[in-house]
Amino acid sequence: MSARILTHLSAIDPNMGGLIRAVGPYALVLESESHPFEALAQAIAHQQLHGAAARTILARFVTNIGQGAFPTPQAVIAAPETMLRQVGFSGSKIAALRDLANKTLAGIVPDRETLDRLEDAEIITRLTEVRGIGRWTVEMLLMFHLGRPDILPVDDFGVRAGFQFTYGLRKMPAPKALALYGERWGPYRSAAAWYLWRAVELKRAGKLPEPLEKIRMPRLLKARRKKAATAASKKRTSNAAGASRTRVGAGALPRSTGRKTPGSAVPNRSRPDRPTKAKSKRAYR
Repeated sequence: MSARILTHLSAIDPNMGGLIRAVGPYALVLESESHPFEALAQAIAHQQLHGAAARTILARFVTNIGQGAFPTPQAVIAAPETMLRQVGFSGSKIAALRDLANKTLAGIVPDRETLDRLEDAEIITRLTEVRGIGRWTVEMLLMFHLGRPDILPVDDFGVRAGFQFTYGLRKMPAPKALALYGERWGPYRSAAAWYLWRAVELKRAGKLPEPLEKIRMPRLLKARRKKAATAASKKRTSNAAGASRTRVGAGALPRSTGRKTPGSAVPNRSRPDRPTKAKSKRAYR
C-alpha cells in the first residue's frame, strides 16, 4: 500500500515526488486504539500547553481522578471541580472535559467500533459538537487514531509551512487555496500532509530539495466575485443617494399658481423620501 501511495503522489505532483525522495518511506505511526473519549480528553489537555506540561497534568489526571487508569466519563462528571483544578485544568478545560463526558454517555461521541463505520465528514460533524473540540482536533484523531487515508488538515501551521517551503512560495498558502490544490493528492491526502510536516524538518536541517516546477495557487474566484459585487452595490447606493440629494435641492419649491395669501406657506409636495442606508459589509475570509 505504501508503494502505491508514493507512486500516485509522485506521478501527480513532481514537487511532492521530490519531497518523497528526500524524506524516504511513508511512516505514519498510528497511536493506541483507545476509546475516542480518551483521545479527545488528551487533546483538550494539550491545548495551549507545552507537551511536557500537558503530560504532567495527564499523569495527575490518571492518578487522582482515575485511580491509576484513564478516567471514565462517569469519573470526570463525579469529580469535584476543586480536584480537577488541583490536577492542573483551567475552568474552560474542566467545562470542556465535562461536556465531552456527557456527550460520550449520550452517544454523541461513540465508541471506536462505531466510529470505524462512519464517514469522515460525519465524524467531524459529530465530534465538533463537543465544547473545546474543533475541526483540527478531529482531523488529528482521524489520521493518528483511526488511520483514515484522505485527511488534509489545511489549518495546520506545519502543513501550510511545509507546503510553502516545498513549493518555493513567498508566503504560506491560505487554507482554502491549499484545500483546492490538495485535491490532486486524493485519496492519499493524509500521506501528503505527513510529508509536508517532514518538509519543515528538512528545511530546518538545510536538506530540503529545490522545487522541480513552479506552481500557481488556485484563485478563490467565488470569494473575489462576492467582494466585487459588494463593492459595486455600495457604489450604486452611494450614487443613488447623491442623485436624490441633487433632486431635492433643485426642486424643493414647486411653481405656484394663483395669488399668494399673506402668511400662507407653500407646501413642499415634491420632496422625496430619504434614501435608506446601505447594508453593512459582509466579512469574507
